[in-house]
Amino acid sequence: MSPLLRFIVYSDYLCPWCVNADHRLRRLEQEYEGRVELEFKSYLLRPHPRPEPASPEDADRALEKFRRYTENWQRIGSEPDAGQFRVWQGDEGPPSHSVPAHAVAKAAARLGREPFRRMHERLLHAYFVENRDISREPVLRELWQELELDPDGFEARSESQLLEQVQADHEEALRLGATGVPAVRLDGNEAVIVGAQPAELYQRWIERTLARRAAGA
Repeated sequence: MSPLLRFIVYSDYLCPWCVNADHRLRRLEQEYEGRVELEFKSYLLRPHPRPEPASPEDADRALEKFRRYTENWQRIGSEPDAGQFRVWQGDEGPPSHSVPAHAVAKAAARLGREPFRRMHERLLHAYFVENRDISREPVLRELWQELELDPDGFEARSESQLLEQVQADHEEALRLGATGVPAVRLDGNEAVIVGAQPAELYQRWIERTLARRAAGA
């Protein structure tokens, strides 16, 4: 049986605000089980690889600048009903660009809805809590193996058709007016709500839409 409501969520695995939106929306999806479903689409905050550092000194400066940036994650994580974050530790990073993580998530989606869900959650946790560079192929392969997904399925991440799908998601979001992420819309409606909204706003949206549809049935 199809859910009554399907929400399209545009997000990026390098976006801390997307963690909070994901946390809130997933909880609501569980509360409204069978009536609400989430579909995640790609948005590319960093669509192209950043240039390689010209020297080890430049690489060190870039990493230190990135560490200072991740201190902002503490503020985002202090919001009500927020996800998990840890200021960046270790020597990995900063991530080169957004595409690799999205490509692996879509490769997992080819295996089914549940493999995608597991990979989606694992990518966010690996980046924001474990501080792993999810733009690196070895890290992504380790996550895939850890989840015990079909080994052959990992290679789909580099297929042109899959990469085109990532780009198409991003372009769709831009066409609909999503100037940033997270951005959420109701399936069948092109109006998007941008930003990690309070859980109460998402819940009111769900309740009102369910009520309208029940009245029109």
